Amino acid sequence: MSFLNRSATTSAAATNDLSKDITLSSPPEDSISSLSWSSAANILAVSSWDNKVRIYDVTRNQTGDGLAVIDFDGPALVCEWAKDGKKVAGGGADKTAKLLDMGAAGSPAQQVAAHDAPIRSIKFFQPSNSNSEMLITGSWDKTVKYWDLRSPTAVATLQCKDKVYSMDVKDKLLVIATAELHTHLVDLNNPAQFFDTRPSPLKSQTRVVTCFNDGSAYAIGSIEGRCGVQYVTKKDASHNFAFRCHRSNPDAKSNVNVYSVNAISVHPVHNTFSTAGSDGSFHFWDKDAKNRLKGFTDVGGPISATAFNRDGTIFAYAVSYDWSKGHAFNTPQHVNKIMLHPVGTDECKPKVVTSRR
Repeated sequence: MSFLNRSATTSAAATNDLSKDITLSSPPEDSISSLSWSSAANILAVSSWDNKVRIYDVTRNQTGDGLAVIDFDGPALVCEWAKDGKKVAGGGADKTAKLLDMGAAGSPAQQVAAHDAPIRSIKFFQPSNSNSEMLITGSWDKTVKYWDLRSPTAVATLQCKDKVYSMDVKDKLLVIATAELHTHLVDLNNPAQFFDTRPSPLKSQTRVVTCFNDGSAYAIGSIEGRCGVQYVTKKDASHNFAFRCHRSNPDAKSNVNVYSVNAISVHPVHNTFSTAGSDGSFHFWDKDAKNRLKGFTDVGGPISATAFNRDGTIFAYAVSYDWSKGHAFNTPQHVNKIMLHPVGTDECKPKVVTSRR
C-alpha cells in the first residue's frame, strides 16, 4: 500500500497476529516513557513515571532478568545507552540526568547533568577531537546542553526556540524538535550553533523525531496521526513528504478517530522505520518505496515507546498510558507492559520491485 498523498488507516494491510510476542517480566509500576537497547548485548533500558530507569537482560531469559535500577526524585522521562553499550543514562522531571556504568562493579548511578526544568531527551555522541563520548540533554527549559562526563558543568548550551520535546543523533547530525512546531538541525562538527531551523511539515504538536541511519533524513510524528519524512539538505527537499497514519477507518457518518504518533524507530539494518501510536497499533514502513511493509493492530492499549535491538531482530514496544487524554484518564485499568516482538525475516526488509517489460 502506497501512502504518498493518501491516508494509511490502522486496519488496512494489518494483522492481529502477536502470538509470538513475549511479555517482559516485572514491568514498571507506572507509565513507560522510553525504551533503549544496548549496542553490546540484548539488554534493555526502560524509563517510567514511577521514578525509575530499569535495566533488563534478555540474552538468556526471554522474559528478562533485572540487572539494575536508577532512581530519580520524579518521573523518569527518558533513557539512552552510550555508544559502547556499557553505560546508560536517564533523565527526568527532577531536572537531573544520571549515568550508570554497568561495568563498575555495582557502583551507584552518578548525576552528570542538570537543567532548570525537566529533561525530556538524552543522546550521546563522539566528538571529532576526543576519545570520550559526550552527553547531550534537551529540556523543557528551552535549552540543549553538552556535557563532558568528567566535568559537572555543561561545556556548551544551545538556546532553542521553545521546550524540547524530542531529539535524535545519527553520526554528526543532531535534530531537535520543540514546542510550537520548530525543528533545529545541528552539525556536531560545529555543535555550538544551529545550521538550520525549519518548521515542522505537520500542522499539530510534535511528539517524536528520529534520524535515519545515514543521517540524510529524519522522520517526525505529531499528535494528530501524521508522520513526515524530511531530508536534511535543501537539494533533496523534493523528496520530502508526509502521510496520515494511526487513524481509524471512517464510520457511517465519515467520522475518523485520530491518534497520536508516540514513537518512531529506524531499523538498524534495513533503514526502514516503525510508527506506533495511541491507537494501540504499530506499523513498519519503507520511506524510499513509500509503502507500508506490515502492520499490527490492537495490542491492548496505547503504545508509548518502541525500540529495535542492535541487529533489528527484536522490536520492543511498551503498552502503557501515554497521557494523550490527560491525568484524569490515567486509571488503574490501563495495561502496563513491555512486549518483545521477534521481527520476521521480511517484516522490515524493503520489497524488491521488478520492472515489467
